[in-house]
Amino acid sequence: MTQASVLALIQARGGSKGVPGKNIRPLGGFPLIAWSVVACRLAETIDRVVLSTDSEEIAEVAKAYGVEVPFMRPAEFATDTATDFVVIRHALEWFRDHEGHVPELVVQIRPTTPLREPALMDEAVKRIKADPKATALRSVFELAESPWKMFEMKEGYLVGLGLDNTRPERFNLPRQAFPPAYHAQGYIDIVRSETVLENGLTYGERIIGFITPDCGEVDREQDFKLLEFLMNDYGEAVHEHLKTHFT
Repeated sequence: MTQASVLALIQARGGSKGVPGKNIRPLGGFPLIAWSVVACRLAETIDRVVLSTDSEEIAEVAKAYGVEVPFMRPAEFATDTATDFVVIRHALEWFRDHEGHVPELVVQIRPTTPLREPALMDEAVKRIKADPKATALRSVFELAESPWKMFEMKEGYLVGLGLDNTRPERFNLPRQAFPPAYHAQGYIDIVRSETVLENGLTYGERIIGFITPDCGEVDREQDFKLLEFLMNDYGEAVHEHLKTHFT
């Protein structure tokens, strides 16, 4: 078996309640998970693409697009409350125990953010490789509205969110009065295996912020309609490959 320095780990459990069967629902004529598999296979910096799932059905669908399924994820790591940490640790321990090797980097991929560009994924891998002090990399996009302009509700009254910004009516200030804020998304996250296995952490303390486009993700039924619209702007290379090689 090829020893991978950079392993893509696609996480797709079978028990989604918000959007049942979302990982194999069609998008642009292909199962949602196929988009992630092909994006990883087209990325030049990724050595190996592996699926972590508890579902035989998802595994069979995904294998048709070229992913490896060397193990099945145990049920206790496929619950609503299972964390990324236990899923990644399980995979790394499996490779260590069964193949005698763990990759240097794990590219964490969520099928629910399908409209990726492989070239941008390659940039992310190169970025963390160039920074040996970084414990991880996370994809983010800049929020259009600062969270400091948001509210929480207390006893029926709106109050500014958070306690450490005391400017009067700060929520009425223009957004330029606040520093940029970023939201993590599932485009691409990269962790060092040693951070997981040796330090017991998923991302560690030195996380590179890697800016990617806000190109949609599946949390609700209506998100599929948004993804169909966003396909006009994102994911073209992957979609063309799917249509050329899997139609």
